Amino acid sequence: MKIDTTLAAVVTGGASGLGRASAQALADAGVKVAVFDISEEAGEAFAAEIGGVFCKVNILDEESVEAGFAKARAAHGQERIVVHCAVVAGGGKTVSFDKATGAYKRAPTEQIARSAEGIFTASYRIASIAALGMANADPLNEDGERGSIILTSSAASQDGQIGQVAYGGGKGAVNAMVLPMARDLMDLGIRVNAILPGTFATPPMLRVKEMNEAVYEGLGKAVPFPKRLGHPEEFASLVMELARNTYFNGQCIRLDGGIRMPPK
Repeated sequence: MKIDTTLAAVVTGGASGLGRASAQALADAGVKVAVFDISEEAGEAFAAEIGGVFCKVNILDEESVEAGFAKARAAHGQERIVVHCAVVAGGGKTVSFDKATGAYKRAPTEQIARSAEGIFTASYRIASIAALGMANADPLNEDGERGSIILTSSAASQDGQIGQVAYGGGKGAVNAMVLPMARDLMDLGIRVNAILPGTFATPPMLRVKEMNEAVYEGLGKAVPFPKRLGHPEEFASLVMELARNTYFNGQCIRLDGGIRMPPK
């Protein structure tokens, strides 16, 4: 796919972290970018900065997502690139000891279900709504390509740590969705891939640094090479290649400096 000013993109979670870096990289290449985010103030400011449009979107709500796509398409036309970085997730060990009660307890099913909704179901929601729009658009090139969908999974999907049953399980479900979805959409010329980032210097990790710099530094040292957290711009670089390179399809690609997560 030729990345230029004729293309439009949607980036969820686009006001911060991996989504912001991806939106910036796309805008720098001339793409018209719609920033989907729940944070209105940050989203509006960043969208204005990159010459894009902001759409306040709650990925847990179907109507909100559909309204976001409608607003983005009204402003920029049919998106040909979708980068889904937004996530809603919970945590907790399957069974843990509660010091307050002196008894064991289990993570509530509702908490696991919320992660399933905020990770797997939301990924399907974003991807399928985008794909429906792309399916009705003209091909972009001689390959018959109509669009590229890039989902965000996690290294935790393959080596999740203690307390990551909900998060690791949800991200694992995203991995499992990629190939069958790519096959569902192959006759339409729509590609589907996922990136599995390791530990990146996103806002949650920067809050860790503020609370305990030693812990933050330790996270970086655990990476084989380079011994640091990933830069969001490195994630964005892979986003650009996955969008650009038409032969990437049905892939789940780790981007983690070679790290394999320990149990805790």
